[in-house]
Amino acid sequence: MTYSATPIEHLPAESLSRSVLLVLSASSGLAVANSYYNQPMLGELSSEFGLTAATAAMVPVLTQLGNASGVLFIAPLGDRFERKRLILITTSALVVALIAAAVSASFLWLIVASFFVGLFATVAQQLVPLSVHIAPANMKGQVLGTVTGGILLGILLSRTLSGFVTDWWDWHVMFWIAAALMTSVGLVLALKLPRVAPTTSIGYFSLIASLWALLREHSILRRAVCIQAAIFAAFLAFWSNLALLLAQEPYRLGSSAVGLIALVGAGGALAAPLAGRLADKRGSAAVVSTGAAMVIAAFATFITIPGSITALVIGVIIMDLGVQSSQVANQARVYALDPTARSRLNTIFMATMLFGGSLGAGAGGIAFSKYGWIGTCSFGAFAATTALLIAVRKPAAK
Repeated sequence: MTYSATPIEHLPAESLSRSVLLVLSASSGLAVANSYYNQPMLGELSSEFGLTAATAAMVPVLTQLGNASGVLFIAPLGDRFERKRLILITTSALVVALIAAAVSASFLWLIVASFFVGLFATVAQQLVPLSVHIAPANMKGQVLGTVTGGILLGILLSRTLSGFVTDWWDWHVMFWIAAALMTSVGLVLALKLPRVAPTTSIGYFSLIASLWALLREHSILRRAVCIQAAIFAAFLAFWSNLALLLAQEPYRLGSSAVGLIALVGAGGALAAPLAGRLADKRGSAAVVSTGAAMVIAAFATFITIPGSITALVIGVIIMDLGVQSSQVANQARVYALDPTARSRLNTIFMATMLFGGSLGAGAGGIAFSKYGWIGTCSFGAFAATTALLIAVRKPAAK
């Protein structure tokens, strides 16, 4: 039995104008940011609710599990239904989830709301395959890099915004601001997005079942998801626990410091279009391996130069460049596997990556509770090393 589908309709390449690409990139960044606003809050949440580091880490853990669930069960629908309508419905649900987080009066309420924020923030993963679908054939890697660059900026600048809002006002206010931003995004998307016909007519359960068929069929896909899951585990182990580190000696800094460090790391977004162009011209393998090696180098910096803000900043820049480069290059080769299944391929890639991230956030929190910052960084270095070993290992001969 095969789950490959015949495309019903294709949009012409001209559908991706500069203005539409800008909207896709900005909207993707603002959508994905909602999954990361909570990270600079962890110190405040620990104090307000009387939580340990491992318990406070449940907020990003549940958010990332929500991300993985949304990518797995909602994002594949982009191949089955008209994409613009699906995107607008998901965006509206995200606004409701953000309001629920904003009015949270207990930690239990907050972690439940966080799961649903993560679930619907995956509207970004509906926008990414849409951008690739309507891009010219010779620019798909570059377009992917541009949109993914917007996502990285959203991830990093979300921490900057949240850090300052949490310090100056309150964490509840941050969620109200996020709800207002996503309401605006929904209005812009309603005006600017083209309508894109589905590429398959198979039923929902067959659509979900086809995920396993695609994973079983493509060894490149299996390799890519393992690499990126390990890299993202390292990435979120760092960011989910940075606020807890900076609250301790010798730093004694608040949520704004996390935001400032994230702002410096936003330079990593510059690597996205470059990584996409390199993937278009020279292939993805070298870019992926280099990215994994950079993440290892970042954690080596954190471990060997403890207690230094300068070392943190340098390491963050290196890490963000590495994570972004490997993700764009991996996604470029995954999307090339089957043009009729890009939403489902993206589902497999992102769901496993986000699941890896949730494990990384949790493992990093446990390591921090037991062994301090050296424990978190040791886990991050181990995860990145695992990714590099998979990347450089030669595929088995068929």
